[in-house]
This record gives sequence, structure tokens and C-alpha cells, in this order.
Amino acid sequence: MPPPSALYFLLPTFAGWVNRRQQEVVDYLMEENRVLREQLDRQLRGGRIRFTDDQRRRLAAKGKLLGRKLLHEYACLVTPDTILRWYRKLVARKYDGSARRGPGRPSKPPGTAALVA
Repeated sequence: MPPPSALYFLLPTFAGWVNRRQQEVVDYLMEENRVLREQLDRQLRGGRIRFTDDQRRRLAAKGKLLGRKLLHEYACLVTPDTILRWYRKLVARKYDGSARRGPGRPSKPPGTAALVA
């Protein structure tokens, strides 16, 4: 009996990858629809859409998974550059350590101060 072909292993792997990418697109579009419904509830008089921080965060998190190429194809509320900029700010805020830092320069150890004096 011959061993199974590499195609038997490669085909399910590729199909799984395509399925995940399609699911990411669907997730993004569903999030975009949620944001639009929220905007319509708040603003029926027209004009420019103002996103809340929570809406920006949700769109940025879902949009980053898609990448710039797919965002050009599917994003219709804002440009892909805007979504990716929101994501960069989200990550920068996450790793910002300014709240944990104290003011000023750290003090010298007592031994160092004695040597200098």
C-alpha cells in the first residue's frame, strides 16, 4: 500500500487557512455594521460620523487581523490607514509605562554618596 500523498495533508491545511481568513473578514464586517447601527441610533441628522474610543478600539482590533490589502477591499467607514493608525495608538497606549514611573531621577545608593563626599 503506497504512503498517502502530500496533497492529502496540504489540501486540508490550505482549506483551513482560507476559512480562517474568510472568518476574519466576516468578523470585521459584522463589527463595522454594529458601529454603523450605533452611529445611526445617535445621529440621525447627518453630517460627519464621530467614533467613540470604544468603537475605534473594536474596529482597530478586527481590522489589524485583516491587514492593509483586505482592508482596502472591505473597509468602507474609514480608510485602512486610519484603522491601522488606531491600532498603533492602541498598542502604544498598552505599552506606555508613564503611569508607573515616578518623577525625577532615581536617588543614588548611600555608599556612592559617601564616596563622593
